[in-house]
Amino acid sequence: MPTINYEFLMLRPPGPKPHFLIGNMPLASRNPLAVFSKWSAEFGDIFYYRAAWIQVYFLNHPELIEAVLVRNYQNFLKDHVIRKSRWFFGEGLLTNEGESWLRQRRLSQPAFHRDRIASYARIMTGYASQMLDSWKQDETLDIHQEMMQLTLRIVVRALFNVEAEQIGPISTALNVMMRNSTGVRLLLPPATRYLPTPAMIQFRRAVRRLDETVCGIIAARRRNEIDSGDLLSMLTQARDEDGGRMTDKQLRDEVMTFLLAGHETTALTLTWTWYLLAQHPADEEKLHAELERVLAGRVPEFSDLPKLTFAEQVIKESMRLYPPAWSVARTVISEFELRGYKIPAGSNVVMSQWIMHRDPRYFPDPEEFDPSRWATERTRKLPRFAYFPFGGGPRQCIGNSFAMMEATLLLATIAQRFRLSAVSNEAVVPVPSFTLRPKTGIRMSPHVLRTEVPA
Repeated sequence: MPTINYEFLMLRPPGPKPHFLIGNMPLASRNPLAVFSKWSAEFGDIFYYRAAWIQVYFLNHPELIEAVLVRNYQNFLKDHVIRKSRWFFGEGLLTNEGESWLRQRRLSQPAFHRDRIASYARIMTGYASQMLDSWKQDETLDIHQEMMQLTLRIVVRALFNVEAEQIGPISTALNVMMRNSTGVRLLLPPATRYLPTPAMIQFRRAVRRLDETVCGIIAARRRNEIDSGDLLSMLTQARDEDGGRMTDKQLRDEVMTFLLAGHETTALTLTWTWYLLAQHPADEEKLHAELERVLAGRVPEFSDLPKLTFAEQVIKESMRLYPPAWSVARTVISEFELRGYKIPAGSNVVMSQWIMHRDPRYFPDPEEFDPSRWATERTRKLPRFAYFPFGGGPRQCIGNSFAMMEATLLLATIAQRFRLSAVSNEAVVPVPSFTLRPKTGIRMSPHVLRTEVPA
C-alpha cells in the first residue's frame, strides 16, 4: 500500500499573516501595487494569501507562469473578476471559455491577419494628425484623455467604419464602466449590481447606452452585408467549418471586447510613454533623431515600422514599467501540484506583469526607464514569461500585433510634431483596476517642433 505524505498534503506556500475573517484584501488597500511588490520580495516565487473566501496563489517566476498559461491551460478558467464582468462584457474572447471560446477565436482570427491590420495604418496616422492640428503651444492637456479619445476614434472607425457621430456615447459609456470596474467591486455578489447607489445607477445606464449604440450598428450592418473594410464586416461574414456564423449576441460581445482591448490598452501605453519620455530627455532626443532619419518629416506608414526600431523599444519599455494589463488571474478547475505545493480546485492563481517586469533577476536596474535595454542580447534572450504585456499561451491577446503597430505609429506621428512636458511636479499614481490607469490623469503641455507634416 503506498505511503501518503500528509505533510505534503498540508503544505502551503509562505505568505502574509491574515486578518481575522477577511484574510488580506490588497486591492482594497491604498497602494495595492506596493503591497504586491513587498510580498513578492519577502516571500519569493510563490506565495499564498486569502482574500475573504478566495484562496490566492501568487506566482512570480516565468516557469510557474508558463505552467499555468501554456502547459496546463486547460485546467484553468478565467478568474472571479472576469467571470463576474460577463453581465456587461458578455461572452467575447475576453470572458468566454472552452469550445465556445475556441470557435469564437477561429471566427475572429482572419480579422487580425497582417494584411488587414496594415490597412488601418493610414486611419491611425490620419486621426492622430487631426488631433495634433487642434493642439496649441503651451496649453494644458490631460494627455490620458487625449490618448483615450484618439484611440477610441481609431477603433470605432476600424471596427465599424463610422465617424465621429458615434464617438460621444461610446466614449462616455466606456469611461464610466472602466472607472467603476475595480477588482474589489467586481468580487461582490451579483445582487450588488442592482443597488440604487449613484455609482451603480450610472454604471447600469452606461452599459445600457453602449448596448443600444453597438446593437444599432450591428443591426444596420446586417441589413447591408457588404465588406466595408472594417472588423465588423469580417466578423459578420466569418463562417466556421460547418458554415455557421456569429449570432447578433456573439457579435455584440466580441465588439465590446475589441472596444476595450483596442481602445483602453493602447491609450494607456501611449499615456505612460509620454509620462516617461518627459522625464528622460536623452531618450526623447534619440527618438526624435530616429524619426528625422527614417521619416524626414513625412507621416509614417506601415512599411516604415521595421526601421522605427528605437520607437518600438520605447513602447516596449513603457509597457514593461507600466503594463496596461497589470495582472493575469485564473481559477483552478482540478487540484494540481506546483513547486511541491498542492493548489486546490477553486483557488485563484495570479501572475502580475507589474511584478515580473520589475524583477531584477531579468531586468538590471528594473525601476529605470531604459529603452535601449531591448537592443541587448540579454533582453532578447529573456525567459518567455519574464515579459508578457499581452498575456500568453492560447489566450494571448488576439490584437497584440494591431496594438503594437498602432502604438508605434501614433508615437512616431505625434513625436514628430510635438514634445510634451509635465505641467507640474504632482505625483502620478497608477491605479490597478481592470487596467493600469493614472488616478487623476496626467497633465502635460505640448511644445511645437513642426507646424505640419506632409503626407
